[in-house]
Amino acid sequence: MRRWKALIPVALALIISVAGSGLLYKWLKSQTAPRETVKVESEAVPVAVAAADLPWGTKIKSEMIKTIPFLKESLPAGYVENAATLHGRVLIAPLKTNEPVTEHRLAPTSVTVGGVSAVIKPGKRAIAVKGDKVIGISGFILPGNRVDVLVTMTDPRTKSEVTKLVLENVPVLATGTQLQENGKDEPAPVDVYTLEVAPEEGEKLALAAARGKLQFALRNITDGETVRTRGATISQTLASLSQTSSKPVSEKRRRWAPKQSVTVEVIKGNEVSKKKMKP
Repeated sequence: MRRWKALIPVALALIISVAGSGLLYKWLKSQTAPRETVKVESEAVPVAVAAADLPWGTKIKSEMIKTIPFLKESLPAGYVENAATLHGRVLIAPLKTNEPVTEHRLAPTSVTVGGVSAVIKPGKRAIAVKGDKVIGISGFILPGNRVDVLVTMTDPRTKSEVTKLVLENVPVLATGTQLQENGKDEPAPVDVYTLEVAPEEGEKLALAAARGKLQFALRNITDGETVRTRGATISQTLASLSQTSSKPVSEKRRRWAPKQSVTVEVIKGNEVSKKKMKP
C-alpha cells in the first residue's frame, strides 16, 4: 500500500508534464502557422503617358504616346485615358518618359501649330537677337533659363559710352532652333537667342540690339529680385578702386586749421589804436 502511495505523485507529475507539453506544442504551432492573407482588389485604369522625353512646343504624334495602368485611387488630375485623342495636340510644358499627359500641359484644341508660338504666354512676345559664345556665356544659356540684358552704347546727351542694365529676369524660349536642353549638361554654342518679353520690353531690346552691343547675365532660376542701376561710364569704371581719390568736403573741413589773429592799426584823426582781428 505504501508503494502505491509513493507512485501517485510521480504519476501526477507525468500527467501534468504531458498535458503542459501538449498545450505548449499547440501554441507554438499556432504561432508559426502561415496567416491567412487578405487580398485587396483595386481597379486599374489605362492612362496616356509620354513614350519618351518631349519638349514644350511639341505637336504630339501617335508614336510619342503610350498607355500604362494606374490604380484608380492614384489617378492624376486631368489625366487622358484614350491616347488616340492626343494626336495633333501641342504641349506647353515638357514631359519626361512615362509622365502622364494632363490637360494643363496641353495647349487649347484650337492651337494646331507647335513650336515657340505655342508656349508664349498671353500678352507676351517672342523676339530673337543675334548672339555668340560671349553673349551666351560660352553656350551655358539654355532654353528655360532666365537672363538680364545689358547694353553698351553711346549716350546722346553726354556723348560718352555707357553700359546699362535694361531688362531683367527675361525667360529664354529657345537657343538657335533648340527648344529644350540637350540632356547631356554640355554647352551648346548658338548664334540666335529667342526671349519672351512684353511689347514695351521688345522695343527696348530691338533698339539696344540695333544701336549698341548686347551682353546677357545668367541669373538663378529662383531669383526674382529687381535691381536698379545707374549704369557704368568709362570714367566711373576707371575710377573704381583707384589709389588717388578726392576726399569729401566735410573731411577737408575737419582737417582745416584756423589761422593766427591779425593786429590792425586804426587811425581816427590824431588818435591811433591797435585792434586784434580774429579770422
